[in-house]
Amino acid sequence: MPRWEGGSGRRSNGSARRGGGVAVPELTAGGVPGGTIRRLAELGAVTISREVVEREPWPVETSEEPDPPVRTLTPDQQQVIEALGASAGSGAFEVALLHGVTGSGKTEVYARLARAAVERGRQALILVPEIALTSGIAASLRPMFGARVAVQHSGLPDGERHDQWHRIRRGGIDVVVGTRSAVFAPLPSVGLIVVDEEHDASYKQDESPRYHGRDVAIMRAKRGDALVLLGSATPSLESYRHAGAGRYRRLTLPRRIGSRPLPAVRIVDMRAEFASHGPDVVLSTPLAEALDERLARREQALVLLNRRGFAASLLCRRCGHTPECPDCSVTLTFHRAAGRARCHYCGYSRACPTACPMCSGTVLERVGLGTERVQAEIERRWPAARVARLDRDTVRRRGAAARLLRRVARRELDILVGTQMVAKGHDFPGVTLVGVVSADVGLGVPDFRAAERTFQLLTQVAGRAGRGSTPGEAIIQTLHPGHYGIRHACDQAYAPFYREELRFRRAMRYPPVVSLVCAVVHGTARDGALRDAAVLAARLRAAPRRFTVLGPAPAPIGRLRGRYRAQLFLKGLHRGEMREALLRVLDEHPRLKRRVVVDVDPVSML
Repeated sequence: MPRWEGGSGRRSNGSARRGGGVAVPELTAGGVPGGTIRRLAELGAVTISREVVEREPWPVETSEEPDPPVRTLTPDQQQVIEALGASAGSGAFEVALLHGVTGSGKTEVYARLARAAVERGRQALILVPEIALTSGIAASLRPMFGARVAVQHSGLPDGERHDQWHRIRRGGIDVVVGTRSAVFAPLPSVGLIVVDEEHDASYKQDESPRYHGRDVAIMRAKRGDALVLLGSATPSLESYRHAGAGRYRRLTLPRRIGSRPLPAVRIVDMRAEFASHGPDVVLSTPLAEALDERLARREQALVLLNRRGFAASLLCRRCGHTPECPDCSVTLTFHRAAGRARCHYCGYSRACPTACPMCSGTVLERVGLGTERVQAEIERRWPAARVARLDRDTVRRRGAAARLLRRVARRELDILVGTQMVAKGHDFPGVTLVGVVSADVGLGVPDFRAAERTFQLLTQVAGRAGRGSTPGEAIIQTLHPGHYGIRHACDQAYAPFYREELRFRRAMRYPPVVSLVCAVVHGTARDGALRDAAVLAARLRAAPRRFTVLGPAPAPIGRLRGRYRAQLFLKGLHRGEMREALLRVLDEHPRLKRRVVVDVDPVSML
């Protein structure tokens, strides 16, 4: 930044810079023309120099070496730190899985191990699944590491991200906290990599280059002789199976901090609620009564529905037509506040129609629920309650999520409604109730991981309750109370769920029993995409192979952003062999290769 210094060295209006003088932008903003400043410099009356002013995502503490607060470790935490402390920054590669129940103090374990790595002259990298979680983790590390903590994620302005990146590269940083892309942070000698909530699907990059942040973290640690710690209350089946086979070291935190109990979980069968009160019920009687109690006791509640908008779709009562996205084979979601119908895949939106485009019928039924509808229902029933919503629609602006979460932490809100964003890693001692409006949203997805994701989401969101001195409760509304994913989530029982889900995966030969490679063929016409996919599948079947080829078939989302999609899958025990076979066939068909997307170990089947 240019700064101006007068011959006498006097500073104007107290606007002193580090080296004295006044910043040129301040002078021009105060009415001093740039030409005048240049002319004065030519006459020798002033000097103009430049200095680097690095931008910070948060205010820098004045103390470079603050005294960290003393926190008493639980016996479980102490055991984990003793087991891994010697490995952090020691120069030996190791992967460990930390399976700790919600509220068991995993973050404090991460901080202590990071300090052990830094004391050995190495750095630490901590990955989190959501941008909203970076500020909380970084703030908890600042008392221990001072200003030598950096953040890296796509939500930072370009300037701040640039400055943080260069500070990391220069070696002026001890700990980096960031989302998926931070795995590539230019730490010169990383000794510890933590992947918090390692099961989370957001670690997978769905656009080129396709990579999984967890897997890249492990490979980076292997090449850099570092310790990788995968932390989760609901580990992915892949990681848990690796730990069981001895590939990863498994450690546990089986109890909450202060021996606080896990929340009591109740299932509400919505079939009975619909039979008694009609099909438009949003909040069941037990959930509404529980919210009444919390508001009366001035406690806080979280309400989860993993679907944005006011209604999932619009339906013409006369002809049954449902408006769809012109570029994707999905229905448009109705957003009442914006008065628009939107596609959540490509971003297309239009004003909400007042009449059916097919038959001109004027009665358009709102079908299904979204977080906007849940918020409206809560505000209608409890007009005095302080209610807010956390989803992609409400936190588009920079810092909006962090500001909203701070309001919850300061108890300025009574009820927070949100999507899965409310389920990840937040620690709110005032929250004593979690309500899940529909546990079935993810069960109907055409994906073999549907039960696993439902179990993980329910377990994680239930774990937000009861982290303070008051015991917590979770109420889960569902149409499928007998589903094993929901039953085991209510019991917070990971091991029984793992055994039951693994039996299903073995029977169907799905990961982690086998490896999976997905090939998606794009085309301007549906028949053309299917025809090209059939050619690809036939060539793969004709080659010598130790894997199975499934398909081709239209993708569950048959058209996306104006392109038709057909997909096929390769199943087998040898991931490298499948990948090489697929690439070999594509090299023989360069015209086809340009329209095929290869995804090794896909996270989404859509």
